[in-house]
Amino acid sequence: MMTIKTKENASLLMAAVAAAIVAAVMIIDGNAWWIVLIVGIVVFVAMSLFSLYMMKAYVAYKLKPIYSMVLSRQVHTAEIVEEMQDKNVESISDELTAWADDNNKEISRLKQSEAFRKQYLGNVAHELKTPIFNIQGYISTLLDGGLEDELINRKYLERAEKSIDRLINIVNDLDTINKLENDMNRLKMESFDVVALTKEIAEQLEMEAAKRNIKVSVKGADSLPSSFRVVADKHFTGQVLVNLIINSIKYGKEGGQTRIRFRDMMDKILIEVEDTGVGIAKEDLPRIFERFYRVDKGRSREQGGTGLGLAIVKHIVEAHGERITVRSELGTGTTFAFPLKKATTKDAK
Repeated sequence: MMTIKTKENASLLMAAVAAAIVAAVMIIDGNAWWIVLIVGIVVFVAMSLFSLYMMKAYVAYKLKPIYSMVLSRQVHTAEIVEEMQDKNVESISDELTAWADDNNKEISRLKQSEAFRKQYLGNVAHELKTPIFNIQGYISTLLDGGLEDELINRKYLERAEKSIDRLINIVNDLDTINKLENDMNRLKMESFDVVALTKEIAEQLEMEAAKRNIKVSVKGADSLPSSFRVVADKHFTGQVLVNLIINSIKYGKEGGQTRIRFRDMMDKILIEVEDTGVGIAKEDLPRIFERFYRVDKGRSREQGGTGLGLAIVKHIVEAHGERITVRSELGTGTTFAFPLKKATTKDAK
Protein backbone atom coordinates (compact mmCIF):
# COMPACT_ATOMS: atom_id res chain seq x y z
CA MET A 1 0.00 0.00 0.00
CA MET A 2 1.37 3.42 -0.98
CA THR A 3 2.27 5.74 1.88
CA ILE A 4 1.48 9.44 1.45
CA LYS A 5 3.51 11.55 3.89
CA THR A 6 2.60 15.12 2.87
CA LYS A 7 -0.54 16.99 1.85
CA GLU A 8 1.28 18.15 -1.32
CA ASN A 9 1.89 14.57 -2.43
CA ALA A 10 -1.73 13.71 -1.69
CA SER A 11 -3.03 16.64 -3.76
CA LEU A 12 -0.73 15.79 -6.68
CA LEU A 13 -1.87 12.17 -6.61
CA MET A 14 -5.54 13.19 -6.60
CA ALA A 15 -4.94 15.66 -9.45
CA ALA A 16 -3.11 13.04 -11.50
CA VAL A 17 -5.96 10.56 -11.05
CA ALA A 18 -8.57 13.19 -12.02
CA ALA A 19 -6.56 14.27 -15.09
CA ALA A 20 -6.09 10.66 -16.16
CA ILE A 21 -9.82 9.96 -15.88
CA VAL A 22 -10.73 13.10 -17.88
CA ALA A 23 -8.10 12.28 -20.52
CA ALA A 24 -9.36 8.71 -20.82
CA VAL A 25 -12.95 9.89 -21.33
CA MET A 26 -11.89 12.43 -23.97
CA ILE A 27 -9.81 9.84 -25.83
CA ILE A 28 -12.79 7.47 -25.90
CA ASP A 29 -14.92 10.33 -27.32
CA GLY A 30 -12.38 10.70 -30.12
CA ASN A 31 -10.92 14.12 -29.22
CA ALA A 32 -7.58 15.17 -30.73
CA TRP A 33 -4.51 14.30 -28.73
CA TRP A 34 -3.42 17.95 -28.29
CA ILE A 35 -6.84 18.87 -26.89
CA VAL A 36 -6.66 15.91 -24.52
CA LEU A 37 -3.18 17.04 -23.42
CA ILE A 38 -4.22 20.67 -22.80
CA VAL A 39 -7.38 19.68 -20.93
CA GLY A 40 -5.43 17.10 -18.90
CA ILE A 41 -2.84 19.70 -17.85
CA VAL A 42 -5.55 22.21 -16.92
CA VAL A 43 -7.45 19.61 -14.90
CA PHE A 44 -4.24 18.47 -13.20
CA VAL A 45 -3.21 21.99 -12.14
CA ALA A 46 -6.72 23.05 -11.09
CA MET A 47 -7.38 19.82 -9.21
CA SER A 48 -4.02 19.89 -7.39
CA LEU A 49 -4.53 23.50 -6.21
CA PHE A 50 -8.14 22.90 -5.22
CA SER A 51 -7.42 19.65 -3.35
CA LEU A 52 -4.42 21.21 -1.57
CA TYR A 53 -6.57 24.15 -0.45
CA MET A 54 -9.36 21.88 0.75
CA MET A 55 -6.98 19.62 2.70
CA LYS A 56 -5.33 22.60 4.38
CA ALA A 57 -8.71 24.02 5.33
CA TYR A 58 -9.91 20.66 6.65
CA VAL A 59 -6.75 19.95 8.65
CA ALA A 60 -6.78 23.50 10.05
CA TYR A 61 -10.43 23.05 11.04
CA LYS A 62 -9.57 19.82 12.87
CA LEU A 63 -6.44 21.24 14.51
CA LYS A 64 -8.03 24.51 15.65
CA PRO A 65 -9.43 23.18 18.95
CA ILE A 66 -6.17 21.31 19.64
CA TYR A 67 -4.04 24.42 19.01
CA SER A 68 -6.42 26.49 21.13
CA MET A 69 -5.97 24.08 24.01
CA VAL A 70 -2.18 23.85 23.62
CA LEU A 71 -1.68 27.61 23.33
CA SER A 72 -4.35 28.39 25.93
CA ARG A 73 -5.89 31.10 23.76
CA GLN A 74 -8.36 31.59 20.92
CA VAL A 75 -6.66 30.64 17.65
CA HIS A 76 -7.99 31.66 14.24
CA THR A 77 -8.04 29.17 11.36
CA ALA A 78 -5.93 31.53 9.24
CA GLU A 79 -3.17 31.44 11.85
CA ILE A 80 -3.06 27.65 11.71
CA VAL A 81 -3.02 27.64 7.90
CA GLU A 82 -0.07 30.07 7.98
CA GLU A 83 1.65 27.95 10.62
CA MET A 84 1.25 24.88 8.37
CA GLN A 85 2.84 26.49 5.29
CA ASP A 86 6.25 24.86 5.75
CA LYS A 87 5.14 21.86 7.78
CA ASN A 88 3.69 18.50 7.00
CA VAL A 89 1.18 16.65 9.13
CA GLU A 90 3.88 14.44 10.62
CA SER A 91 5.87 17.41 11.93
CA ILE A 92 2.71 18.83 13.48
CA SER A 93 2.02 15.43 15.02
CA ASP A 94 5.56 15.36 16.41
CA GLU A 95 5.12 18.84 17.91
CA LEU A 96 1.85 17.89 19.57
CA THR A 97 3.36 14.63 20.84
CA ALA A 98 6.32 16.53 22.30
CA TRP A 99 3.90 18.99 23.93
CA ALA A 100 1.91 16.08 25.39
CA ASP A 101 5.10 14.50 26.74
CA ASP A 102 6.22 17.78 28.31
CA ASN A 103 2.75 18.26 29.76
CA ASN A 104 2.76 14.76 31.24
CA LYS A 105 6.20 15.36 32.73
CA GLU A 106 5.02 18.62 34.25
CA ILE A 107 1.94 16.91 35.69
CA SER A 108 4.15 14.15 37.15
CA ARG A 109 6.47 16.77 38.63
CA LEU A 110 3.57 18.64 40.20
CA LYS A 111 2.18 15.39 41.62
CA GLN A 112 5.59 14.55 43.09
CA SER A 113 5.85 18.06 44.56
CA GLU A 114 2.39 17.71 46.07
CA ALA A 115 3.24 14.29 47.50
CA PHE A 116 6.50 15.70 48.91
CA ARG A 117 4.66 18.67 50.41
CA LYS A 118 2.13 16.41 52.11
CA GLN A 119 4.85 14.09 53.38
CA TYR A 120 6.92 17.04 54.58
CA LEU A 121 4.01 18.62 56.47
CA GLY A 122 3.16 15.23 57.96
CA ASN A 123 6.77 14.76 59.09
CA VAL A 124 6.92 18.24 60.61
CA ALA A 125 3.66 17.62 62.50
CA HIS A 126 4.93 14.23 63.72
CA GLU A 127 8.29 15.61 64.85
CA LEU A 128 6.69 18.51 66.74
CA LYS A 129 3.89 16.40 68.21
CA THR A 130 6.14 14.14 70.29
CA PRO A 131 7.94 16.83 72.37
CA ILE A 132 4.75 18.92 72.67
CA PHE A 133 2.77 15.97 74.06
CA ASN A 134 5.66 15.14 76.40
CA ILE A 135 5.71 18.69 77.75
CA GLN A 136 1.93 18.66 78.13
CA GLY A 137 2.08 15.38 80.06
CA TYR A 138 4.84 16.52 82.40
CA ILE A 139 3.13 19.86 83.16
CA SER A 140 -0.25 18.18 83.69
CA THR A 141 1.32 15.76 86.16
CA LEU A 142 2.95 18.62 88.06
CA LEU A 143 -0.29 20.63 88.17
CA ASP A 144 -2.21 17.58 89.39
CA GLY A 145 -0.12 17.45 92.55
CA GLY A 146 3.30 16.40 91.37
CA LEU A 147 4.67 19.88 91.95
CA GLU A 148 4.61 19.31 95.73
CA ASP A 149 6.26 15.89 95.40
CA GLU A 150 10.00 16.42 95.67
CA LEU A 151 10.64 12.97 94.19
CA ILE A 152 9.19 13.85 90.80
CA ASN A 153 8.91 17.64 90.43
CA ARG A 154 12.54 18.28 89.50
CA LYS A 155 12.74 15.16 87.33
CA TYR A 156 9.65 16.15 85.35
CA LEU A 157 10.82 19.74 84.94
CA GLU A 158 14.14 18.49 83.59
CA ARG A 159 12.33 16.21 81.13
CA ALA A 160 10.09 19.09 80.05
CA GLU A 161 13.17 21.24 79.51
CA LYS A 162 14.70 18.49 77.39
CA SER A 163 11.60 18.38 75.18
CA ILE A 164 11.62 22.18 74.88
CA ASP A 165 15.27 22.05 73.77
CA ARG A 166 14.28 19.50 71.16
CA LEU A 167 11.50 21.80 69.90
CA ILE A 168 13.94 24.69 69.69
CA ASN A 169 16.42 22.56 67.72
CA ILE A 170 13.75 21.50 65.24
CA VAL A 171 12.54 25.08 64.72
CA ASN A 172 16.13 26.35 64.34
CA ASP A 173 16.94 23.67 61.76
CA LEU A 174 13.72 24.40 59.84
CA ASP A 175 14.61 28.09 59.87
CA THR A 176 18.12 27.28 58.65
CA ILE A 177 16.80 25.22 55.71
CA ASN A 178 14.35 28.00 54.82
CA LYS A 179 17.17 30.55 54.76
CA LEU A 180 19.38 28.21 52.74
CA GLU A 181 16.64 27.78 50.12
CA ASN A 182 15.97 31.51 49.82
CA ASP A 183 19.32 33.20 50.52
CA MET A 184 22.02 30.88 49.21
CA ASN A 185 22.88 33.45 46.53
CA ARG A 186 24.31 35.51 49.39
CA LEU A 187 27.21 33.16 50.13
CA LYS A 188 30.24 35.02 51.45
CA MET A 189 32.95 33.41 49.37
CA GLU A 190 36.46 33.74 50.76
CA SER A 191 39.79 31.94 50.77
CA PHE A 192 40.60 29.97 53.93
CA ASP A 193 42.52 26.94 55.16
CA VAL A 194 39.92 24.15 55.34
CA VAL A 195 42.31 21.85 57.26
CA ALA A 196 42.79 24.43 60.01
CA LEU A 197 39.02 24.96 60.20
CA THR A 198 38.45 21.20 60.46
CA LYS A 199 41.03 20.80 63.23
CA GLU A 200 39.37 23.62 65.16
CA ILE A 201 35.93 21.99 64.85
CA ALA A 202 37.32 18.55 65.77
CA GLU A 203 38.83 19.98 68.96
CA GLN A 204 35.51 21.62 69.86
CA LEU A 205 33.73 18.27 69.51
CA GLU A 206 36.25 16.25 71.51
CA MET A 207 34.08 16.24 74.65
CA GLU A 208 31.04 15.06 72.66
CA ALA A 209 33.14 12.28 71.15
CA ALA A 210 34.63 11.33 74.54
CA LYS A 211 31.14 10.47 75.85
CA ARG A 212 31.10 7.52 73.42
CA ASN A 213 34.87 6.95 73.54
CA ILE A 214 35.22 7.89 69.87
CA LYS A 215 38.49 9.33 68.59
CA VAL A 216 38.20 12.16 66.06
CA SER A 217 41.29 12.58 63.90
CA VAL A 218 42.15 14.90 61.02
CA LYS A 219 44.24 12.52 58.92
CA GLY A 220 47.48 13.87 57.55
CA ALA A 221 46.87 17.41 58.78
CA ASP A 222 50.36 17.65 60.32
CA SER A 223 52.19 16.08 57.40
CA LEU A 224 50.52 17.93 54.52
CA PRO A 225 53.08 19.72 52.31
CA SER A 226 51.03 22.93 52.38
CA SER A 227 47.77 24.28 53.70
CA PHE A 228 44.67 23.26 51.79
CA ARG A 229 43.06 26.57 50.96
CA VAL A 230 39.62 26.63 49.38
CA VAL A 231 37.21 29.31 48.14
CA ALA A 232 33.88 28.89 49.90
CA ASP A 233 31.63 30.33 52.59
CA LYS A 234 33.61 29.61 55.75
CA HIS A 235 30.62 29.76 58.10
CA PHE A 236 28.50 27.33 56.08
CA THR A 237 31.47 25.04 55.37
CA GLY A 238 32.02 24.86 59.12
CA GLN A 239 28.34 23.96 59.57
CA VAL A 240 28.71 21.11 57.05
CA LEU A 241 31.73 19.76 58.92
CA VAL A 242 30.02 20.09 62.30
CA ASN A 243 26.91 18.26 61.10
CA LEU A 244 28.89 15.44 59.47
CA ILE A 245 31.25 14.96 62.43
CA ILE A 246 28.41 15.02 64.99
CA ASN A 247 26.52 12.57 62.79
CA SER A 248 29.53 10.23 62.78
CA ILE A 249 29.80 10.46 66.57
CA LYS A 250 26.11 9.79 67.19
CA TYR A 251 25.91 6.80 64.89
CA GLY A 252 29.44 5.47 65.21
CA LYS A 253 30.32 2.46 67.33
CA GLU A 254 31.45 3.17 70.87
CA GLY A 255 35.23 3.04 71.01
CA GLY A 256 35.41 3.66 67.25
CA GLN A 257 36.93 6.43 65.16
CA THR A 258 35.95 9.39 63.02
CA ARG A 259 38.54 10.28 60.40
CA ILE A 260 38.54 13.41 58.25
CA ARG A 261 40.70 13.19 55.14
CA PHE A 262 41.65 15.66 52.40
CA ARG A 263 42.50 14.80 48.81
CA ASP A 264 44.02 17.10 46.21
CA MET A 265 41.91 16.86 43.02
CA MET A 266 43.64 19.31 40.68
CA ASP A 267 41.36 22.36 40.94
CA LYS A 268 39.38 21.07 43.94
CA ILE A 269 39.90 19.68 47.43
CA LEU A 270 37.88 16.58 48.32
CA ILE A 271 36.88 16.38 51.98
CA GLU A 272 35.92 12.97 53.41
CA VAL A 273 34.34 12.28 56.81
CA GLU A 274 34.58 8.58 57.63
CA ASP A 275 33.25 6.70 60.65
CA THR A 276 33.46 3.13 61.89
CA GLY A 277 29.77 2.85 62.68
CA VAL A 278 27.10 0.31 61.85
CA GLY A 279 26.76 1.54 58.27
CA ILE A 280 23.66 2.28 56.20
CA ALA A 281 21.65 -0.25 54.21
CA LYS A 282 21.61 0.17 50.41
CA GLU A 283 17.85 0.77 50.33
CA ASP A 284 18.25 3.69 52.75
CA LEU A 285 21.17 5.42 51.00
CA PRO A 286 19.10 7.28 48.34
CA ARG A 287 16.89 8.83 51.02
CA ILE A 288 19.28 9.86 53.79
CA PHE A 289 19.38 13.49 52.61
CA GLU A 290 15.59 13.84 52.78
CA ARG A 291 14.18 16.02 55.54
CA PHE A 292 13.29 14.07 58.68
CA TYR A 293 14.34 10.76 57.13
CA ARG A 294 16.02 8.50 59.66
CA VAL A 295 17.63 5.12 59.14
CA ASP A 296 17.07 4.18 62.79
CA LYS A 297 14.14 6.34 63.87
CA GLY A 298 13.98 5.29 67.51
CA ARG A 299 17.69 5.66 68.14
CA SER A 300 17.83 9.00 66.32
CA ARG A 301 15.20 10.54 68.59
CA GLU A 302 16.89 9.18 71.69
CA GLN A 303 20.08 10.95 70.63
CA GLY A 304 18.22 14.22 70.07
CA GLY A 305 18.56 14.41 66.29
CA THR A 306 16.03 16.49 64.36
CA GLY A 307 16.40 14.53 61.13
CA LEU A 308 17.38 17.72 59.28
CA GLY A 309 21.16 17.68 59.64
CA LEU A 310 21.97 15.92 56.37
CA ALA A 311 19.31 17.91 54.49
CA ILE A 312 21.09 21.10 55.64
CA VAL A 313 24.45 19.64 54.56
CA LYS A 314 23.09 18.84 51.09
CA HIS A 315 21.64 22.35 50.67
CA ILE A 316 24.93 24.02 51.61
CA VAL A 317 27.12 21.84 49.39
CA GLU A 318 24.80 22.28 46.40
CA ALA A 319 24.70 26.04 46.97
CA HIS A 320 28.48 25.95 46.35
CA GLY A 321 27.79 24.25 43.02
CA GLU A 322 29.06 20.89 44.26
CA ARG A 323 27.54 17.52 45.16
CA ILE A 324 27.86 15.46 48.32
CA THR A 325 28.20 11.69 47.99
CA VAL A 326 27.99 8.82 50.45
CA ARG A 327 29.26 5.28 50.46
CA SER A 328 28.52 2.83 53.22
CA GLU A 329 28.79 -0.81 54.19
CA LEU A 330 26.78 -2.43 56.93
CA GLY A 331 28.94 -3.33 59.90
CA THR A 332 31.92 -1.38 58.57
CA GLY A 333 31.07 2.30 58.46
CA THR A 334 30.03 5.27 56.34
CA THR A 335 31.97 7.92 54.41
CA PHE A 336 30.57 11.26 53.30
CA ALA A 337 32.57 13.20 50.70
CA PHE A 338 32.21 16.62 49.08
CA PRO A 339 34.58 18.81 47.03
CA LEU A 340 35.33 22.51 47.33
CA LYS A 341 37.06 24.76 44.85
CA LYS A 342 40.77 25.12 45.52
CA ALA A 343 41.98 28.67 46.11
CA THR A 344 44.46 30.15 43.66
CA THR A 345 47.15 32.73 44.32
CA LYS A 346 44.75 35.38 43.03
CA ASP A 347 42.03 34.26 45.49
CA ALA A 348 44.42 34.43 48.42
CA LYS A 349 45.04 38.16 47.86
